[in-house]
Amino acid sequence: MGIQSYRDLNVWQEAMAIAEAVYLLTRSFPQSELYGLTTQMRRASVSIAANVAEGNGRETSGAYVQFLRISQGSLKELETHLFLAQRVDLATTEQVEPILDECDKLGRMLRALIRAIQEKTRREE
Repeated sequence: MGIQSYRDLNVWQEAMAIAEAVYLLTRSFPQSELYGLTTQMRRASVSIAANVAEGNGRETSGAYVQFLRISQGSLKELETHLFLAQRVDLATTEQVEPILDECDKLGRMLRALIRAIQEKTRREE
């Protein structure tokens, strides 16, 4: 059957799982963080999946790769927010580590997808 939509992509599914985990984690953050780390973490996590989807809808593989790279940047931003949340005692190591592990996995998946798209493009030229 193959890939019919961005929703079929493992990278998008993994990104959505991370965004869900971030939303669940930040529910316990104090109200004073609503416009601080809560918003920043949620925005970064949503950006990862959104850019995978948007890139998949682009006409060229070069544009797709660019959106995947933006996803990578948002992923690194999210990781930084997670580390900070841990350092300032908004979240525990036990809460943050599983999400960071998923971020690491997704980072590898994004890199592999970028390489695959670039290799396919080179073969077609």
